[in-house]
Amino acid sequence: MSNQVPTNIITGFLGVGKTTTILNLLKSKPENENWAVLVNEFGEVGIDGAMMAEGGALIKEVPGGCMCCTAGVPMSVGINVLLRQKPDRLIIEPTGLGHPKQVIKTLTSAQYTDYIDLKATIALVDPRNLSDERHLSNANFNDQLSVAEVVIGNKVDQCTAEDVDVFNDWVTDQVPAKIFHKLVKNGVLPIEVLDIERRAQETESSTHSHDFHDHSDLEPVFELAPEKPFIRRENQGQGYFSCGWIIGAEHIFDFDQLFSMFSDLNAERIKAVVNTDKGCYAFNVANRVVSVNQMSLEGYESRIEVIDSELLPWEQLETVLLRLCGLR
Repeated sequence: MSNQVPTNIITGFLGVGKTTTILNLLKSKPENENWAVLVNEFGEVGIDGAMMAEGGALIKEVPGGCMCCTAGVPMSVGINVLLRQKPDRLIIEPTGLGHPKQVIKTLTSAQYTDYIDLKATIALVDPRNLSDERHLSNANFNDQLSVAEVVIGNKVDQCTAEDVDVFNDWVTDQVPAKIFHKLVKNGVLPIEVLDIERRAQETESSTHSHDFHDHSDLEPVFELAPEKPFIRRENQGQGYFSCGWIIGAEHIFDFDQLFSMFSDLNAERIKAVVNTDKGCYAFNVANRVVSVNQMSLEGYESRIEVIDSELLPWEQLETVLLRLCGLR
């Protein structure tokens, strides 16, 4: 490669709308450009890659936790695979429980000096979370905001005037000052934000301790045997638990019942791409608000991931899910 690839990190805590934002950016990218997206998920079954499959980008997933652990090998391998395809831009979406300082450290290392032009890091935040002690006391939440040159207050349409004031006061108090900030809804950003230059920073080594994840491969490879039409995978770390299911494409969920179940389930985060009696849909649940988007992924297995700070009764949830697709 003769030219550095403009690269952005888009970070933010669970449920803030990172995937929706990236999908919107992909819709507005120049038609003659090929973009690549490296997606890291806390869960094991890989939902975001499926959601982005229709966005016209090169997608690579690092599932199962923080992609910067194990000496950065999973992240580096994923980046290298995408760079070989010579994209015009690279977007990296770390997990909502990830450590952006380690990602920045890797991208600015000698390994990538000739290949990556790291632009400003963009952090998304739900302004309502700036008044929530659970978020304010979370080291990852604070790190994601502090390391970013650009801060986007997303979901402003769901905020009160007080939430907006808290966001504006918070941005005003930042030292050093943020280069750019904006309140938006539905993750709609001006594409020009991606070209904001990164502020020169001293290289810092992260003091965070990571839970160890053995990434034997970058993407989960699951064989759905005829006698076992679904599989379940669990993960835990950093005070959170996840459970994910992959269910064969031939098993169809009742859309209305699934929507109702997701609405009633008291979990911090739910993502799913599911075959239903109304078609294939992506479900995105945060703060018990369910949003859906129709997909055109024919023959793709249904994938469901639930994340919470409490260990949920996975067996009971599995029984309900299997009942909704006729497996129980």
